[in-house]
Amino acid sequence: MARVFITGSADGLGLAVGQRLIDQGHEVVLHARSAARAAETRTAAPGAADVLVGDLSSDAETRSLAEAANGSGRFDAVIHNAGVGSGSGPALVTVNVLAPYLLTALMTRSDRLVYLSSGMHRSGRADLTGLDGRGIGYGDSKLLDAALAAAVARRWPSVLSNAVDPGWIATRMGGAGAPGDLDQGSATQIWLATSDDAAARVTGRYFKDLREQEPVGSVRDERFQDDLLTALARITGVPFPA
Repeated sequence: MARVFITGSADGLGLAVGQRLIDQGHEVVLHARSAARAAETRTAAPGAADVLVGDLSSDAETRSLAEAANGSGRFDAVIHNAGVGSGSGPALVTVNVLAPYLLTALMTRSDRLVYLSSGMHRSGRADLTGLDGRGIGYGDSKLLDAALAAAVARRWPSVLSNAVDPGWIATRMGGAGAPGDLDQGSATQIWLATSDDAAARVTGRYFKDLREQEPVGSVRDERFQDDLLTALARITGVPFPA
């Protein structure tokens, strides 16, 4: 049995992953951005060990969430699922990029880390200047998430850190017309977070539908990865742990 924390798990794909992990017998801690949402999440997933609260668009609340997560005990795996799906500007950068970095840097190190990327990362720009002005789009943020997963894999070789494209799934973010369902969208994250299959016990990779794919070249670029960690450390004031 694994102990797993999932960000952005009050509904949609994150909740679906949590519910399926609970059904498999794992100890699951979910996350909601407000107390009201947390109450709804407890009703939707009564088997959850806990639901932690924190608005990831707030730097202070993200840090408090990391503290609460550490206070609850060490996790075997963390799935960085939370994300803003449209628009650009401060909220998108903060939730999609800064929050997973802060949680990675501030939480007690887990054995496995899973970062949600997207096929839209292929149209993203490998440009870090937008981080300061919060001027990046969704595809850009998902490219940075994949690069963050790869950077963590290099810096922490004892941790299995991977990125996942869950596909276009019929959720509130994906829309009712999306072709994928929640079973399809949740399978790879669950597998990477908990499976003892040799194919899942890898690091620094990019997956979709339980299969490794090749991301855009900048995700693999070690200099870009290092520049990303440097930029995130400067913006947040939290250096990446050695």
